[in-house]
Formats: sequence, structure tokens, C-alpha cells
Amino acid sequence: MRPRVGHIQFINCFPLFYGLIEKKFLLEIELIKGNPTDLNRMLKEGELDLAPISSIAYAQNYEEYVLMPDISISCDGEVKSVYLFSKVPIEELDGKKIALSNISATSVNLLYILMHFFYKIEPHYFISAPELGAMLLEGEAALLIGDDALRAKYKQEKRLFVYDLGQLWKDKTGLPMVFAVWAIREEFAQKNLDTIRLIKNTFVDSISLSLENVEEVAAKAAYWEDFTTSYLVDYFKSLRFDFDLSKQEGLEEYYRYAHKLGILEKVPPLKILNI
Repeated sequence: MRPRVGHIQFINCFPLFYGLIEKKFLLEIELIKGNPTDLNRMLKEGELDLAPISSIAYAQNYEEYVLMPDISISCDGEVKSVYLFSKVPIEELDGKKIALSNISATSVNLLYILMHFFYKIEPHYFISAPELGAMLLEGEAALLIGDDALRAKYKQEKRLFVYDLGQLWKDKTGLPMVFAVWAIREEFAQKNLDTIRLIKNTFVDSISLSLENVEEVAAKAAYWEDFTTSYLVDYFKSLRFDFDLSKQEGLEEYYRYAHKLGILEKVPPLKILNI
């Protein structure tokens, strides 16, 4: 059977898969698409063998997973697709209502951490479908991620205050932020090391190819979207797809704060597969 590999349906994953399409490697895997919440659930329930999942989802189920080396979806400063849109400055949101996107737990928990530990404020949060206008009808601010955040920023109304959570994390901690990791079900990994090594190497090659040809990649992505090519070039250049020691340190720090806030029962070890 072909490995069942998850694919996040966000533009930020396009560089990951561009090279796979060019090299026809997609014929060797069963690619299953979904948003982060979908993939988190499907990997946990054994419907996928490996997938990019929310960083927080790995922490909640780390006993069952190992991590793919060398690959993540991260930033070291601006991420440009995780934004808090606010009617007032962030410091004035204490006790105010903030609408949260319903499709990414990592970004939601990052907002909780930033507000509690670094801004010392406690807003009232509620979950909402990711549509900025509707979110701001009920709340003073709204958290959007992924393509929804990209579109809202692209069409941004100047009257709103806009905060990039990747940049806020960098400003407050000095560390990169890892939004998604590549997790593998440990039982699958134990039996398929050669296959996983091939998949890893192919994804790493795909990322390198994409970054070397970023304008072409952005043009292909923009063809199906409302964005200009230059907007997506700028976006892709802000993303980091590696998982080096600085990303691992940033992820561990995120987990420590999540543990302090009671989001996690314990700080999980990073079980990175040695391949």
C-alpha cells in the first residue's frame, strides 16, 4: 500500500508540494487533503501514516508519534499568515471579546500565551467561522490564520490594527515559531524507515527547488488566487521549512509556556526520527 500522507490545503504548503508535482513523486504516495484540524484528527485516528500537523497536536499525542527531521512550517519573525486584526491597540484588549478561527489550535494557543504572559491581559475568547467581517461584528478583535489571514491582510482596511503573531513571538522570546511539524505514527515508522527516508529526502528536495524558483512557484500559486505574484513571493520568503536546532528550541519554549498556562499536562520530548 502507498503511504497515506496528509496535505494541508493552505498556500503555505504549496512550496512543499511544488517539487513533488514537478518530479511526479505524487504517484508514489496517497495524498489526503484537509485543514490542520482535519489532519490532526486523521493522524490520531490512524487514517493517515504521516502528516503535517499542528505543533500543539504533536504535544498532545507525542506518545504515538515520531517527528520527521529537517521539515517544519515555521517562521523567524513575520509569518504573514497568522494575524490578529483589532479595532483597538492590543494593549487595550483586556476584558474585550476576541473571535478565534476554528481551524488551528497552535495559533490560538500562541495567542493565549502572548496575551497572558507578555501583555498581562485576559480577553474573552470565542470560536467563530473564519470570516473577518462577521468576527468583528461580535468581537473587538479576530484571529485569522492561513489563507483566510492572507486574504484579509491583502484587502486590509487601514482602520484596523494588525499584529503578526510570528513577529510578536520573536519580539518577546527571540526565538523562531514552529506552527506545524511533520509527525509520523510510530508504529508505521518502525516498519517503513526506508520509505520515510525517501519521502523526507524528496520533500527536502522539493522545498529547495521551490525556494530556488520562488517567483515561478508564486506565479503558479497566484494563478488560482486573487493575490499578485509579488505578494506571494514576499510571503514564501518569510516562511521557514527546515527544523534546525533554533526551530527546535523555539518549539520547546512554546511547549513550556503552554504547560505553564495549563494547555499541556507536560512538556513533551521532541522524538525526532534518526534517518
